Amino acid sequence: MIRNHKIAVILITLNEAHNIKQVYDNLNGWADEIFIVDSYSKDNTVDIALSYGINVVQRKFRGFGNQWNFALNELPISSSWVMKLDPDERISDELKGNIIKTIESESFDAISFNRRLWFMQKPLPIYQKIIRVWKSGHCHFSDVSVNEYPIINGNVGFIYGDLEHYDSPDLDHWLEKQNRYTTSEAIIFYQRTPLSDKPYLFGTTLQRRMWLKVNFYKLPFRYFILFIYHWLIQGAFKAGKAGFVWARLRSDVMRLVEYKKYEMSIANKIPGKRFYGTSNQADSRVKNYK
Repeated sequence: MIRNHKIAVILITLNEAHNIKQVYDNLNGWADEIFIVDSYSKDNTVDIALSYGINVVQRKFRGFGNQWNFALNELPISSSWVMKLDPDERISDELKGNIIKTIESESFDAISFNRRLWFMQKPLPIYQKIIRVWKSGHCHFSDVSVNEYPIINGNVGFIYGDLEHYDSPDLDHWLEKQNRYTTSEAIIFYQRTPLSDKPYLFGTTLQRRMWLKVNFYKLPFRYFILFIYHWLIQGAFKAGKAGFVWARLRSDVMRLVEYKKYEMSIANKIPGKRFYGTSNQADSRVKNYK
């Protein structure tokens, strides 16, 4: 099939060797360009990516927003459309087809769709509406360390088809990720770092999310309420025990953010930097950015 537009897929990696083959298999024959910005992985992420002909660069990680803005501004992207993909995500065939139809139609400047969460090898009835595809040059990211948000210059359309999110190969890996995430979130609160947008209950979707982020820790019974929200309202109960474990752990994650922020306020400092599996050793085979 000859397409009028090409699409580039970009990933940010750190020790994602266990995912690279599946990523390539999922994108091969569909994406016109695949780029990886690697944060000095200690495993063989780069080896595997290069063996598949993926365009890899390395750069010190300074936060997700910063890393994504670097990728959009500095990578040699020639495609007219760009897609953000996490290494643990796979694009369904339905979504692939609908993305191509949409960019061919020139109907929108960016595309949103649902991401479905998997946990403990089971699909959960948990869907998130996300923006992941846009015309090249029509997006930049909020400059935050975690939970970066795409800011689109233009109109956004919604299409059907799921992005499958296989969130960690096992619980040990998941907990390690959440430990890093909760530390980053606690630092944001402790340092009063600017949010992705102003918190406003009656504003845009992003502004409502920021309002909840600011005010969540003021709510009484907040962790019980959060568990009930995940378990009953979002419907995690439909996935049985795996859904119960996920709903409980999601509330525990928010509890850890609060406890870590409290610890920082007592110590009057943030934790010392840990490198979480980064080698800080540049790979001579790929271009490096400090």
